[in-house]
Amino acid sequence: MKPITSFVKSLCLVCAAFLLLVGSLCVSVSPAAAETFTVKMGADNGMLAFEPAKIAVKPGDTVKWVINKVPPHNVVFDGASIPGGDKAVATALSHKKLEMSPGTSFEITIPTDAQPGEYSYYCEPHRGAGMAGKVVVGG
Repeated sequence: MKPITSFVKSLCLVCAAFLLLVGSLCVSVSPAAAETFTVKMGADNGMLAFEPAKIAVKPGDTVKWVINKVPPHNVVFDGASIPGGDKAVATALSHKKLEMSPGTSFEITIPTDAQPGEYSYYCEPHRGAGMAGKVVVGG
């Protein structure tokens, strides 16, 4: 009888270890939720600037640009000054359409495979006035 009891105990321990292993594989950590960051186009004081001029994001995050003051505005990413210098990425991120009405907004989602680094952009009609900004993509 003792060998049977010992076998049952061993079998129970093996089953418990197996269930613990399978259960731990089923537990998953949910990924961090993507965030949305807002950038004003045209400073509150009426200056031709982005507010904030520099933001830090992660791949998958969204940047929402809102016309605030002194339109028209747009967002053009500079292909020569983004990580990898990929002009196709700069074109895909850019919003070249001029937006005219305060309160109008558009969003750009940073690709999940975006290279870390600084992505420089500017407002085409106000580039000469220094209206430029940076999106810093972290890993």
